[in-house]
Amino acid sequence: MSKPAKPTEPAPLSIELTSPQSVDGRRAAFQSLWLLARMKHAHDAEGGLVRLSDLRGEVTDASTLRMVVSRAFRDFKAWNVEVGWGEDTQREPRFLNDERRSQGPFWLPAAEAKRVHLLVGGRAATSAEVASFLGLRSRKKTSAEPGSPTPPDAVHLQDAAFWKQLVASQQAARQGRLMAPVAGSGGAGAQPASALESIRLAGTLAATDFQRALVTLNEAMLWRRLGDNEQARRRLQALKQQRLAHHVAGNDYLGAMECIVSAWCAYTARDLPLAESLLGGMAGDAARGLVLRHHPDVRFEWCNLWALVCRSRALGLATDDKPAAAALAEEALRRFGEALAAAFESHSFDAAQHVAANMGMAAWLFDRVGLSDLPALAHDGNADTTRRAVQWIAFSEWLCGHTDGQGRSAWNAIYLMRIARGHCRPESQPTLAQFRAQKPLEPADMSKLAGPLADAFDAAHWPARWVEVAQARLADHLAGRRRYPGLQHCSLLFEHAWYAAHAGDLKAAEQSLSLLREALPQLVPSDRAYFTESWNDTLPAELVLETRPPRRPAAPKKAVRKTG
Repeated sequence: MSKPAKPTEPAPLSIELTSPQSVDGRRAAFQSLWLLARMKHAHDAEGGLVRLSDLRGEVTDASTLRMVVSRAFRDFKAWNVEVGWGEDTQREPRFLNDERRSQGPFWLPAAEAKRVHLLVGGRAATSAEVASFLGLRSRKKTSAEPGSPTPPDAVHLQDAAFWKQLVASQQAARQGRLMAPVAGSGGAGAQPASALESIRLAGTLAATDFQRALVTLNEAMLWRRLGDNEQARRRLQALKQQRLAHHVAGNDYLGAMECIVSAWCAYTARDLPLAESLLGGMAGDAARGLVLRHHPDVRFEWCNLWALVCRSRALGLATDDKPAAAALAEEALRRFGEALAAAFESHSFDAAQHVAANMGMAAWLFDRVGLSDLPALAHDGNADTTRRAVQWIAFSEWLCGHTDGQGRSAWNAIYLMRIARGHCRPESQPTLAQFRAQKPLEPADMSKLAGPLADAFDAAHWPARWVEVAQARLADHLAGRRRYPGLQHCSLLFEHAWYAAHAGDLKAAEQSLSLLREALPQLVPSDRAYFTESWNDTLPAELVLETRPPRRPAAPKKAVRKTG
Protein backbone atom coordinates (compact mmCIF):
# COMPACT_ATOMS: atom_id res chain seq x y z
CA MET A 1 0.00 0.00 0.00
CA SER A 2 1.51 3.30 -1.09
CA LYS A 3 1.85 6.20 1.33
CA PRO A 4 -0.31 9.25 0.65
CA ALA A 5 1.62 11.99 -1.03
CA LYS A 6 2.59 14.94 1.11
CA PRO A 7 0.78 18.14 0.15
CA THR A 8 3.11 20.38 -1.76
CA GLU A 9 3.83 23.78 -0.26
CA PRO A 10 3.01 26.82 -2.42
CA ALA A 11 6.05 28.18 -4.24
CA PRO A 12 7.77 31.33 -2.94
CA LEU A 13 6.73 34.64 -4.46
CA SER A 14 9.52 37.07 -5.39
CA ILE A 15 8.62 40.78 -5.36
CA GLU A 16 11.20 43.05 -7.02
CA LEU A 17 10.90 46.56 -5.58
CA THR A 18 13.23 48.36 -7.97
CA SER A 19 11.78 49.82 -11.14
CA PRO A 20 10.36 48.27 -13.25
CA GLN A 21 8.63 46.42 -10.39
CA SER A 22 7.80 42.76 -10.99
CA VAL A 23 6.32 39.65 -9.40
CA ASP A 24 8.19 36.43 -10.17
CA GLY A 25 9.90 38.21 -13.07
CA ARG A 26 6.67 39.50 -14.64
CA ARG A 27 5.84 43.22 -14.78
CA ALA A 28 3.22 44.14 -12.18
CA ALA A 29 0.87 47.06 -11.54
CA PHE A 30 2.59 49.32 -9.04
CA GLN A 31 -0.46 49.88 -6.81
CA SER A 32 -1.17 46.15 -6.46
CA LEU A 33 2.49 45.35 -5.82
CA TRP A 34 2.73 48.21 -3.30
CA LEU A 35 -0.26 46.87 -1.34
CA LEU A 36 1.20 43.37 -1.25
CA ALA A 37 4.57 44.70 -0.07
CA ARG A 38 2.79 46.84 2.53
CA MET A 39 0.93 43.82 3.90
CA LYS A 40 4.16 41.83 4.07
CA HIS A 41 5.80 44.68 5.98
CA ALA A 42 2.78 44.98 8.30
CA HIS A 43 2.83 41.26 9.00
CA ASP A 44 6.52 41.30 9.89
CA ALA A 45 6.74 44.59 11.79
CA GLU A 46 3.38 46.14 12.70
CA GLY A 47 0.93 43.51 13.81
CA GLY A 48 -0.54 42.64 10.45
CA LEU A 49 -3.21 45.13 9.39
CA VAL A 50 -3.04 47.57 6.47
CA ARG A 51 -5.87 50.08 6.61
CA LEU A 52 -7.48 52.12 3.86
CA SER A 53 -5.87 55.23 5.34
CA ASP A 54 -2.45 53.68 4.57
CA LEU A 55 -3.34 53.63 0.86
CA ARG A 56 -4.78 57.14 0.71
CA GLY A 57 -2.17 59.69 -0.16
CA GLU A 58 0.35 56.95 -1.03
CA VAL A 59 -1.07 55.10 -4.06
CA THR A 60 -4.59 56.49 -4.44
CA ASP A 61 -7.18 58.94 -3.18
CA ALA A 62 -10.77 58.60 -2.01
CA SER A 63 -12.26 58.79 -5.51
CA THR A 64 -10.27 55.85 -6.93
CA LEU A 65 -9.85 53.72 -3.81
CA ARG A 66 -12.47 51.08 -4.63
CA MET A 67 -11.09 50.65 -8.16
CA VAL A 68 -7.53 50.24 -6.87
CA VAL A 69 -8.60 47.59 -4.34
CA SER A 70 -10.58 45.63 -6.97
CA ARG A 71 -7.62 45.69 -9.38
CA ALA A 72 -5.26 44.57 -6.61
CA PHE A 73 -7.36 41.54 -5.71
CA ARG A 74 -7.54 40.52 -9.37
CA ASP A 75 -3.76 40.68 -9.47
CA PHE A 76 -3.44 38.74 -6.20
CA LYS A 77 -5.53 35.95 -7.74
CA ALA A 78 -3.31 35.91 -10.83
CA TRP A 79 -0.23 35.71 -8.61
CA ASN A 80 -1.80 32.86 -6.63
CA VAL A 81 -1.54 34.69 -3.30
CA GLU A 82 -4.36 34.60 -0.74
CA VAL A 83 -5.15 37.89 1.03
CA GLY A 84 -7.57 38.52 3.88
CA TRP A 85 -9.63 41.54 4.93
CA GLY A 86 -11.50 42.71 8.01
CA GLU A 87 -10.38 43.11 11.63
CA ASP A 88 -10.22 39.37 12.41
CA THR A 89 -6.88 38.09 11.09
CA GLN A 90 -7.66 34.53 12.25
CA ARG A 91 -10.39 33.98 9.64
CA GLU A 92 -9.68 31.98 6.51
CA PRO A 93 -9.86 34.37 3.53
CA ARG A 94 -11.92 31.91 1.46
CA PHE A 95 -14.81 32.30 3.94
CA LEU A 96 -14.85 36.12 3.95
CA ASN A 97 -17.61 38.22 2.38
CA ASP A 98 -16.39 39.74 -0.89
CA GLU A 99 -18.91 42.57 -0.64
CA ARG A 100 -17.07 43.99 2.40
CA ARG A 101 -13.62 43.62 0.90
CA SER A 102 -13.24 47.23 -0.25
CA GLN A 103 -13.66 48.43 3.35
CA GLY A 104 -10.43 46.78 4.52
CA PRO A 105 -8.28 46.49 6.53
CA PHE A 106 -6.10 44.00 4.60
CA TRP A 107 -3.68 41.35 5.86
CA LEU A 108 -1.63 38.35 4.83
CA PRO A 109 -2.17 34.98 6.51
CA ALA A 110 1.03 33.70 8.12
CA ALA A 111 1.55 31.00 5.50
CA GLU A 112 1.21 33.51 2.67
CA ALA A 113 3.48 36.06 4.35
CA LYS A 114 6.15 33.36 4.64
CA ARG A 115 6.04 32.88 0.86
CA VAL A 116 6.52 36.54 -0.02
CA HIS A 117 10.11 37.66 -0.50
CA LEU A 118 10.90 41.35 -1.07
CA LEU A 119 13.94 41.94 -3.26
CA VAL A 120 16.07 44.87 -4.37
CA GLY A 121 18.16 44.10 -7.43
CA GLY A 122 17.61 40.38 -6.94
CA ARG A 123 18.83 40.26 -3.32
CA ALA A 124 16.78 40.39 -0.11
CA ALA A 125 15.64 43.94 0.65
CA THR A 126 16.74 45.52 3.91
CA SER A 127 14.15 46.97 6.30
CA ALA A 128 15.31 50.50 5.38
CA GLU A 129 14.87 49.75 1.67
CA VAL A 130 11.36 48.37 2.25
CA ALA A 131 10.45 51.43 4.32
CA SER A 132 11.82 53.70 1.59
CA PHE A 133 9.81 51.91 -1.12
CA LEU A 134 6.62 52.14 0.95
CA GLY A 135 7.15 55.77 1.90
CA LEU A 136 7.56 54.95 5.59
CA ARG A 137 10.13 56.43 7.91
CA SER A 138 12.54 53.71 8.96
CA ARG A 139 13.56 53.45 12.59
CA LYS A 140 16.16 51.40 14.38
CA LYS A 141 15.05 48.28 16.18
CA THR A 142 15.51 48.50 19.92
CA SER A 143 15.05 45.93 22.62
CA ALA A 144 12.16 47.98 23.96
CA GLU A 145 10.01 47.71 20.82
CA PRO A 146 6.88 45.54 20.60
CA GLY A 147 7.82 41.92 20.36
CA SER A 148 11.06 42.28 22.33
CA PRO A 149 11.34 40.42 25.63
CA THR A 150 10.82 42.79 28.58
CA PRO A 151 9.94 42.08 32.18
CA PRO A 152 6.14 42.18 32.60
CA ASP A 153 6.22 44.97 35.20
CA ALA A 154 8.97 47.02 33.55
CA VAL A 155 8.41 50.53 32.23
CA HIS A 156 8.38 50.22 28.45
CA LEU A 157 10.90 52.64 26.99
CA GLN A 158 9.01 52.79 23.69
CA ASP A 159 6.17 54.55 25.54
CA ALA A 160 8.18 57.79 25.45
CA ALA A 161 8.62 57.45 21.68
CA PHE A 162 4.89 56.81 21.29
CA TRP A 163 3.85 59.89 23.28
CA LYS A 164 6.40 62.02 21.44
CA GLN A 165 4.93 60.92 18.12
CA LEU A 166 1.38 61.56 19.34
CA VAL A 167 2.35 65.10 20.36
CA ALA A 168 4.03 65.62 16.96
CA SER A 169 0.76 64.64 15.25
CA GLN A 170 -1.33 66.99 17.39
CA GLN A 171 1.13 69.84 16.87
CA ALA A 172 1.08 69.30 13.09
CA ALA A 173 -2.74 69.37 13.18
CA ARG A 174 -2.72 72.68 15.08
CA GLN A 175 -0.39 74.12 12.44
CA GLY A 176 -2.66 73.01 9.59
CA ARG A 177 -0.30 70.30 8.32
CA LEU A 178 -3.03 67.67 8.22
CA MET A 179 -1.90 65.62 5.25
CA ALA A 180 0.85 67.43 3.31
CA PRO A 181 4.16 68.52 4.88
CA VAL A 182 5.02 72.20 5.05
CA ALA A 183 6.73 73.21 1.84
CA GLY A 184 10.18 74.71 2.17
CA SER A 185 10.44 74.29 5.94
CA GLY A 186 12.71 72.34 8.17
CA GLY A 187 15.78 72.59 5.98
CA ALA A 188 16.84 70.41 3.07
CA GLY A 189 15.56 66.87 3.43
CA ALA A 190 14.16 67.60 6.90
CA GLN A 191 10.53 68.52 6.29
CA PRO A 192 8.36 67.82 9.33
CA ALA A 193 5.85 65.02 9.06
CA SER A 194 2.16 65.74 8.53
CA ALA A 195 -0.39 64.99 11.25
CA LEU A 196 -1.61 61.89 9.41
CA GLU A 197 1.90 60.54 8.88
CA SER A 198 2.82 61.20 12.51
CA ILE A 199 -0.25 59.43 13.91
CA ARG A 200 0.46 56.41 11.70
CA LEU A 201 3.99 56.30 13.06
CA ALA A 202 2.55 56.54 16.57
CA GLY A 203 0.43 53.50 15.70
CA THR A 204 3.57 51.46 14.97
CA LEU A 205 4.87 52.38 18.46
CA ALA A 206 1.65 51.74 20.40
CA ALA A 207 2.24 49.02 23.00
CA THR A 208 -1.04 48.95 24.95
CA ASP A 209 -4.73 48.70 24.11
CA PHE A 210 -5.25 52.27 25.31
CA GLN A 211 -2.46 53.62 23.10
CA ARG A 212 -3.82 51.78 20.07
CA ALA A 213 -7.34 53.08 20.78
CA LEU A 214 -5.97 56.61 21.20
CA VAL A 215 -4.31 56.37 17.78
CA THR A 216 -7.61 55.26 16.23
CA LEU A 217 -9.46 58.17 17.89
CA ASN A 218 -6.91 60.70 16.65
CA GLU A 219 -7.09 59.23 13.13
CA ALA A 220 -10.88 59.66 13.18
CA MET A 221 -10.51 63.27 14.32
CA LEU A 222 -7.99 63.98 11.53
CA TRP A 223 -10.18 62.47 8.81
CA ARG A 224 -13.12 64.51 10.12
CA ARG A 225 -11.06 67.70 9.88
CA LEU A 226 -9.97 66.71 6.38
CA GLY A 227 -13.64 66.50 5.41
CA ASP A 228 -13.67 62.73 4.80
CA ASN A 229 -16.66 61.69 6.91
CA GLU A 230 -16.71 58.18 5.47
CA GLN A 231 -13.17 57.44 6.59
CA ALA A 232 -13.74 59.14 9.96
CA ARG A 233 -16.79 56.96 10.63
CA ARG A 234 -14.84 53.81 9.74
CA ARG A 235 -12.14 54.71 12.24
CA LEU A 236 -14.85 55.37 14.84
CA GLN A 237 -16.29 51.92 14.14
CA ALA A 238 -12.82 50.44 14.59
CA LEU A 239 -12.51 52.34 17.89
CA LYS A 240 -15.82 50.91 19.07
CA GLN A 241 -14.60 47.40 18.25
CA GLN A 242 -11.34 48.02 20.09
CA ARG A 243 -13.20 49.19 23.18
CA LEU A 244 -15.65 46.29 23.11
CA ALA A 245 -12.98 43.65 22.50
CA HIS A 246 -10.83 44.67 25.47
CA HIS A 247 -11.23 46.38 28.81
CA VAL A 248 -9.33 49.48 27.69
CA ALA A 249 -7.99 51.92 30.26
CA GLY A 250 -9.67 55.29 29.79
CA ASN A 251 -12.67 53.61 28.19
CA ASP A 252 -15.15 56.25 29.43
CA TYR A 253 -13.06 59.07 27.92
CA LEU A 254 -12.65 57.18 24.64
CA GLY A 255 -16.38 56.47 24.51
CA ALA A 256 -17.23 60.12 25.15
CA MET A 257 -14.87 61.34 22.43
CA GLU A 258 -16.14 58.67 20.04
CA CYS A 259 -19.64 60.08 20.54
CA ILE A 260 -18.47 63.68 20.02
CA VAL A 261 -16.58 62.90 16.81
CA SER A 262 -19.65 61.00 15.55
CA ALA A 263 -21.72 64.09 16.28
CA TRP A 264 -19.17 66.22 14.42
CA CYS A 265 -19.54 63.96 11.38
CA ALA A 266 -23.32 64.42 11.56
CA TYR A 267 -22.96 68.19 11.91
CA THR A 268 -20.54 68.35 8.97
CA ALA A 269 -23.12 66.44 6.90
CA ARG A 270 -25.71 69.00 8.17
CA ASP A 271 -27.71 66.26 9.88
CA LEU A 272 -28.58 68.46 12.85
CA PRO A 273 -31.15 66.09 14.43
CA LEU A 274 -28.58 63.26 14.56
CA ALA A 275 -25.87 65.54 15.97
CA GLU A 276 -28.27 66.82 18.64
CA SER A 277 -29.41 63.29 19.48
CA LEU A 278 -25.83 62.04 19.91
CA LEU A 279 -24.81 64.95 22.12
CA GLY A 280 -28.03 64.78 24.15
CA GLY A 281 -27.65 61.04 24.64
CA MET A 282 -24.08 61.53 25.82
CA ALA A 283 -25.10 64.14 28.39
CA GLY A 284 -27.81 61.79 29.69
CA ASP A 285 -25.53 58.75 29.97
CA ALA A 286 -24.27 58.12 33.50
CA ALA A 287 -20.64 57.26 32.64
CA ARG A 288 -20.17 59.71 29.77
CA GLY A 289 -22.05 62.46 31.59
CA LEU A 290 -19.56 62.12 34.44
CA VAL A 291 -16.66 62.53 31.99
CA LEU A 292 -18.43 65.55 30.48
CA ARG A 293 -18.72 67.26 33.86
CA HIS A 294 -15.16 66.64 35.03
CA HIS A 295 -12.99 66.52 31.86
CA PRO A 296 -12.47 70.07 30.51
CA ASP A 297 -11.35 68.92 27.04
CA VAL A 298 -14.48 66.82 26.61
CA ARG A 299 -16.63 69.62 28.02
CA PHE A 300 -15.11 72.10 25.56
CA GLU A 301 -15.81 69.81 22.59
CA TRP A 302 -19.38 69.12 23.71
CA CYS A 303 -20.29 72.74 24.49
CA ASN A 304 -18.71 74.15 21.32
CA LEU A 305 -20.47 71.66 19.06
CA TRP A 306 -23.80 71.93 20.91
CA ALA A 307 -23.57 75.72 20.48
CA LEU A 308 -22.92 75.35 16.74
CA VAL A 309 -25.96 73.08 16.39
CA CYS A 310 -28.10 75.61 18.31
CA ARG A 311 -26.72 78.43 16.15
CA SER A 312 -27.70 76.61 12.94
CA ARG A 313 -31.17 75.82 14.24
CA ALA A 314 -31.70 79.41 15.42
CA LEU A 315 -30.75 80.83 12.03
CA GLY A 316 -33.07 78.35 10.31
CA LEU A 317 -36.06 79.33 12.51
CA ALA A 318 -35.47 83.10 12.62
CA THR A 319 -38.00 83.87 9.88
CA ASP A 320 -40.86 81.58 10.90
CA ASP A 321 -40.57 81.23 14.70
CA LYS A 322 -38.81 84.19 16.31
CA PRO A 323 -39.33 83.15 19.98
CA ALA A 324 -37.92 79.65 19.37
CA ALA A 325 -35.03 81.11 17.38
CA ALA A 326 -34.24 83.59 20.17
CA ALA A 327 -34.20 80.82 22.78
CA LEU A 328 -31.82 78.74 20.66
CA ALA A 329 -29.59 81.75 20.00
CA GLU A 330 -29.36 82.44 23.76
CA GLU A 331 -28.52 78.77 24.34
CA ALA A 332 -25.81 78.93 21.65
CA LEU A 333 -24.13 81.99 23.19
CA ARG A 334 -24.32 80.50 26.69
CA ARG A 335 -22.73 77.24 25.53
CA PHE A 336 -20.02 79.11 23.62
CA GLY A 337 -19.20 80.87 26.90
CA GLU A 338 -18.98 77.54 28.72
CA ALA A 339 -16.77 76.15 25.97
CA LEU A 340 -14.43 79.13 26.27
CA ALA A 341 -14.17 78.65 30.04
CA ALA A 342 -13.42 74.94 29.56
CA ALA A 343 -10.71 75.76 27.01
CA PHE A 344 -8.93 78.02 29.49
CA GLU A 345 -9.50 75.50 32.28
CA SER A 346 -7.48 72.99 30.23
CA HIS A 347 -4.92 75.69 29.21
CA SER A 348 -5.71 75.13 25.52
CA PHE A 349 -5.30 78.39 23.61
CA ASP A 350 -5.94 76.48 20.39
CA ALA A 351 -9.38 75.42 21.61
CA ALA A 352 -10.06 78.93 22.90
CA GLN A 353 -9.29 80.57 19.55
CA HIS A 354 -11.80 78.30 17.79
CA VAL A 355 -14.67 79.07 20.15
CA ALA A 356 -13.86 82.81 20.25
CA ALA A 357 -14.19 82.97 16.46
CA ASN A 358 -17.43 80.96 16.58
CA MET A 359 -18.85 83.30 19.21
CA GLY A 360 -18.01 86.41 17.18
CA MET A 361 -19.54 85.07 13.99
CA ALA A 362 -22.63 83.88 15.86
CA ALA A 363 -23.20 87.39 17.26
CA TRP A 364 -22.99 88.91 13.79
CA LEU A 365 -25.22 86.27 12.17
CA PHE A 366 -27.88 86.66 14.86
CA ASP A 367 -27.89 90.40 14.26
CA ARG A 368 -28.35 89.79 10.51
CA VAL A 369 -31.55 87.78 11.06
CA GLY A 370 -33.09 90.15 13.60
CA LEU A 371 -31.95 88.46 16.81
CA SER A 372 -29.74 91.30 18.04
CA ASP A 373 -32.04 92.13 20.98
CA LEU A 374 -30.85 89.07 22.90
CA PRO A 375 -29.79 89.82 26.50
CA ALA A 376 -26.30 88.51 25.71
CA LEU A 377 -25.96 91.03 22.87
CA ALA A 378 -27.76 94.03 24.32
CA HIS A 379 -25.01 95.52 26.52
CA ASP A 380 -24.30 98.62 24.41
CA GLY A 381 -27.14 98.68 21.89
CA ASN A 382 -27.66 96.79 18.68
CA ALA A 383 -25.49 99.13 16.61
CA ASP A 384 -22.42 97.81 18.43
CA THR A 385 -22.95 94.15 17.51
CA THR A 386 -20.51 94.29 14.59
CA ARG A 387 -17.84 95.81 16.86
CA ARG A 388 -18.24 93.02 19.42
CA ALA A 389 -18.22 90.37 16.69
CA VAL A 390 -14.99 91.75 15.23
CA GLN A 391 -13.38 91.95 18.67
CA TRP A 392 -14.15 88.29 19.40
CA ILE A 393 -12.60 87.28 16.06
CA ALA A 394 -9.63 89.57 16.73
CA PHE A 395 -9.21 87.87 20.10
CA SER A 396 -9.19 84.51 18.29
CA GLU A 397 -6.49 85.80 15.95
CA TRP A 398 -4.51 87.20 18.88
CA LEU A 399 -4.59 83.78 20.56
CA CYS A 400 -3.32 82.19 17.33
CA GLY A 401 -0.37 84.55 17.24
CA HIS A 402 0.52 83.95 20.89
CA THR A 403 0.76 80.17 20.76
CA ASP A 404 3.27 78.98 18.16
CA GLY A 405 2.34 81.51 15.48
CA GLN A 406 1.44 78.67 13.11
CA GLY A 407 -2.10 77.83 14.19
CA ARG A 408 -3.91 80.64 12.39
CA SER A 409 -7.31 79.53 11.21
CA ALA A 410 -8.67 80.36 7.76
CA TRP A 411 -12.06 80.89 9.40
CA ASN A 412 -10.94 84.17 10.99
CA ALA A 413 -10.13 85.65 7.58
CA ILE A 414 -13.29 84.18 6.01
CA TYR A 415 -15.52 85.53 8.80
CA LEU A 416 -14.03 89.03 8.60
CA MET A 417 -14.34 89.13 4.80
CA ARG A 418 -18.01 88.09 5.06
CA ILE A 419 -18.65 90.77 7.69
CA ALA A 420 -16.85 93.37 5.54
CA ARG A 421 -18.94 92.73 2.42
CA GLY A 422 -22.08 92.14 4.51
CA HIS A 423 -21.80 95.81 5.45
CA CYS A 424 -22.86 96.67 1.86
CA ARG A 425 -26.37 95.13 1.85
CA PRO A 426 -26.61 95.38 -1.97
CA GLU A 427 -29.53 94.83 -4.28
CA SER A 428 -29.83 91.35 -5.77
CA GLN A 429 -27.96 90.67 -9.02
CA PRO A 430 -26.25 94.07 -9.37
CA THR A 431 -24.67 95.35 -12.58
CA LEU A 432 -20.89 95.60 -12.62
CA ALA A 433 -21.08 99.36 -12.02
CA GLN A 434 -23.48 98.91 -9.08
CA PHE A 435 -21.34 96.11 -7.68
CA ARG A 436 -18.11 98.12 -7.78
CA ALA A 437 -19.87 101.16 -6.26
CA GLN A 438 -20.47 99.19 -3.05
CA LYS A 439 -18.21 100.08 -0.12
CA PRO A 440 -17.31 97.05 2.02
CA LEU A 441 -15.40 97.61 5.24
CA GLU A 442 -11.64 97.66 4.65
CA PRO A 443 -9.04 95.78 6.77
CA ALA A 444 -8.14 99.16 8.31
CA ASP A 445 -11.79 99.56 9.40
CA MET A 446 -11.64 96.15 11.08
CA SER A 447 -8.54 97.20 13.00
CA LYS A 448 -10.40 100.25 14.30
CA LEU A 449 -13.37 98.10 15.36
CA ALA A 450 -10.96 95.68 17.10
CA GLY A 451 -9.85 98.49 19.41
CA PRO A 452 -7.34 97.18 21.98
CA LEU A 453 -7.05 93.91 20.04
CA ALA A 454 -5.98 95.59 16.78
CA ASP A 455 -2.41 94.30 17.20
CA ALA A 456 -3.76 90.84 16.25
CA PHE A 457 -3.85 92.02 12.63
CA ASP A 458 -0.13 92.20 11.89
CA ALA A 459 0.96 93.24 8.40
CA ALA A 460 2.69 89.90 7.72
CA HIS A 461 -0.61 87.98 7.85
CA TRP A 462 -3.07 90.78 7.11
CA PRO A 463 -2.29 92.76 3.94
CA ALA A 464 -4.00 96.09 3.31
CA ARG A 465 -6.59 94.69 0.84
CA TRP A 466 -9.03 91.80 1.30
CA VAL A 467 -8.21 90.32 -2.10
CA GLU A 468 -4.61 89.96 -0.93
CA VAL A 469 -5.73 88.40 2.37
CA ALA A 470 -7.65 85.72 0.47
CA GLN A 471 -4.90 85.26 -2.12
CA ALA A 472 -2.22 84.69 0.56
CA ARG A 473 -4.22 81.91 2.19
CA LEU A 474 -5.06 80.28 -1.13
CA ALA A 475 -1.34 80.37 -2.01
CA ASP A 476 -0.54 78.59 1.28
CA HIS A 477 -3.09 75.90 0.41
CA LEU A 478 -1.79 75.48 -3.15
CA ALA A 479 1.85 75.27 -2.03
CA GLY A 480 1.09 72.72 0.71
CA ARG A 481 2.00 75.02 3.59
CA ARG A 482 -1.56 74.59 4.89
CA ARG A 483 -4.30 72.08 4.16
CA TYR A 484 -7.74 73.71 4.20
CA PRO A 485 -10.69 71.26 4.09
CA GLY A 486 -13.32 71.60 1.38
CA LEU A 487 -15.66 74.14 3.00
CA GLN A 488 -12.82 76.48 4.02
CA HIS A 489 -11.16 76.18 0.61
CA CYS A 490 -14.43 76.95 -1.20
CA SER A 491 -15.07 79.89 1.12
CA LEU A 492 -11.63 81.36 0.38
CA LEU A 493 -12.20 80.94 -3.36
CA PHE A 494 -15.55 82.76 -3.20
CA GLU A 495 -14.21 85.62 -1.06
CA HIS A 496 -11.24 86.03 -3.41
CA ALA A 497 -13.59 86.11 -6.42
CA TRP A 498 -15.85 88.71 -4.77
CA TYR A 499 -13.05 91.06 -3.78
CA ALA A 500 -11.11 90.57 -7.04
CA ALA A 501 -14.25 91.49 -9.00
CA HIS A 502 -14.84 94.47 -6.72
CA ALA A 503 -11.28 95.63 -7.47
CA GLY A 504 -11.99 95.30 -11.21
CA ASP A 505 -9.85 92.20 -11.80
CA LEU A 506 -12.53 90.09 -13.50
CA LYS A 507 -9.99 87.61 -14.89
CA ALA A 508 -8.75 86.69 -11.41
CA ALA A 509 -12.37 86.49 -10.20
CA GLU A 510 -13.31 84.16 -13.06
CA GLN A 511 -10.32 81.90 -12.29
CA SER A 512 -11.37 81.54 -8.64
CA LEU A 513 -14.99 80.93 -9.61
CA SER A 514 -13.90 78.26 -12.07
CA LEU A 515 -11.96 76.50 -9.29
CA LEU A 516 -14.94 76.91 -6.97
CA ARG A 517 -17.28 75.33 -9.52
CA GLU A 518 -14.94 72.29 -9.70
CA ALA A 519 -14.79 72.01 -5.91
CA LEU A 520 -18.51 72.43 -5.12
CA PRO A 521 -19.54 68.77 -5.74
CA GLN A 522 -17.51 67.65 -2.71
CA LEU A 523 -19.70 69.74 -0.36
CA VAL A 524 -23.00 68.69 1.20
CA PRO A 525 -26.11 70.05 -0.60
CA SER A 526 -26.86 72.84 1.91
CA ASP A 527 -23.31 74.20 1.64
CA ARG A 528 -23.43 74.01 -2.15
CA ALA A 529 -26.70 75.93 -2.06
CA TYR A 530 -25.10 78.72 0.01
CA PHE A 531 -22.38 79.30 -2.58
CA THR A 532 -24.73 79.00 -5.56
CA GLU A 533 -27.16 81.52 -4.08
CA SER A 534 -24.37 83.91 -3.09
CA TRP A 535 -22.88 83.50 -6.57
CA ASN A 536 -26.11 84.33 -8.39
CA ASP A 537 -27.40 87.02 -6.01
CA THR A 538 -24.36 89.07 -4.96
CA LEU A 539 -21.94 88.95 -7.90
CA PRO A 540 -22.37 91.26 -10.93
CA ALA A 541 -24.55 89.91 -13.71
CA GLU A 542 -21.68 90.06 -16.23
CA LEU A 543 -19.57 87.72 -14.09
CA VAL A 544 -22.47 85.41 -13.19
CA LEU A 545 -23.34 84.79 -16.86
CA GLU A 546 -19.76 83.79 -17.65
CA THR A 547 -19.10 81.51 -14.70
CA ARG A 548 -22.43 80.44 -13.21
CA PRO A 549 -22.53 76.78 -12.03
CA PRO A 550 -24.53 74.70 -14.51
CA ARG A 551 -28.07 74.08 -13.37
CA ARG A 552 -29.27 70.50 -13.28
CA PRO A 553 -31.66 69.72 -16.12
CA ALA A 554 -35.14 68.80 -14.99
CA ALA A 555 -35.69 65.06 -14.75
CA PRO A 556 -37.97 63.69 -17.47
CA LYS A 557 -41.48 62.94 -16.28
CA LYS A 558 -42.17 59.27 -15.73
CA ALA A 559 -45.21 57.70 -17.35
CA VAL A 560 -47.99 57.13 -14.84
CA ARG A 561 -49.37 53.63 -14.85
CA LYS A 562 -53.11 53.61 -14.25
CA THR A 563 -54.53 50.90 -12.06
CA GLY A 564 -58.11 49.99 -11.44
